[in-house]
Amino acid sequence: MQPHSPTPDATASGQVADAVRGNWVDRLAPEATRPYLRLSRADRPIGTWLLLLPCWWGLALGMLWDQSPRWEDLWIFVGCGLGAWLMRGAGCTWNDITDRDIDGSVERTRSRPIPSGQVSVKQAVAYMGAQALVAFAILLTLNWAAIGLGFLSLLPVAVYPFAKRFTWWPQVFLGLAFNWGALLAWTAHTGSLHWAPVILYLAGICWTVFYDTIYAHQDAEDDALIGVKSTARLFGSQSPRRLRQFLVATVALMAVAVIVAVEPRGSLAALVIALAGPWAMGWHMLWQLRRFDPDDNPGLLRLFRANRDTGLIPLIFFLAAVLA
Repeated sequence: MQPHSPTPDATASGQVADAVRGNWVDRLAPEATRPYLRLSRADRPIGTWLLLLPCWWGLALGMLWDQSPRWEDLWIFVGCGLGAWLMRGAGCTWNDITDRDIDGSVERTRSRPIPSGQVSVKQAVAYMGAQALVAFAILLTLNWAAIGLGFLSLLPVAVYPFAKRFTWWPQVFLGLAFNWGALLAWTAHTGSLHWAPVILYLAGICWTVFYDTIYAHQDAEDDALIGVKSTARLFGSQSPRRLRQFLVATVALMAVAVIVAVEPRGSLAALVIALAGPWAMGWHMLWQLRRFDPDDNPGLLRLFRANRDTGLIPLIFFLAAVLA
């Protein structure tokens, strides 16, 4: 596998190995705040996008379902963005606390703030609590059903860091946590759950397995040495075939979610436009699959980060369908 360790200068400055080069944290943030912002992955924004986009999918499909977009949806849209940034930060801090010993044994992660000594465990716990409290304040602005779902979301967030210790499918547990926003945002708009967001949630989980398996291939050799499980290790040489299966499942489930949400009340034009979303998303996932090389770590990271665009594609079509 190709090396992916930080350069000496990066290590000396505290920069994390897989951070975006030239990111705003390393260039502009006050030096005292940088270790905490790195705990939040503010120097690696792709995770915030991957947590946020299912929220926006759920909100858009909710508007398509009841054909009733409202001004308050603008706040749900913005609140999801703020909440995703905060909860991704809190979740990553929790992940780094629980994985501090593992991270110190893996080349790509040993430069993270806790194993590298930039932040103590006590400081990380306090920072995690502060992020969660601000996110909780935002959650309280939504309806009671959404607030309840927000509390329930803490369960998969709490369990995920331990999944790699007891199952070959930790990517599924990540999907359970990262796509919860599809349920929450739909409910924040409509006031109750429905089969459409549940099916959309399942589509998001399949998408997460797809992109996080690609990501996990970067660490497959180190994970094997220390006994950490992942779908990358489980699939091995069969990864292209298994990734193709999750691609198909993502597109099919999202298409069903669109039909369930739009068909009862929406126009034929809205249905056609919305269905083009998962279709176009599938082509972007296929583009990734054709470039997948498990031995090219920089390429794997680029493909993983490309999933921001993958998730934006159906959102654009869903919003266009709202206006149709």
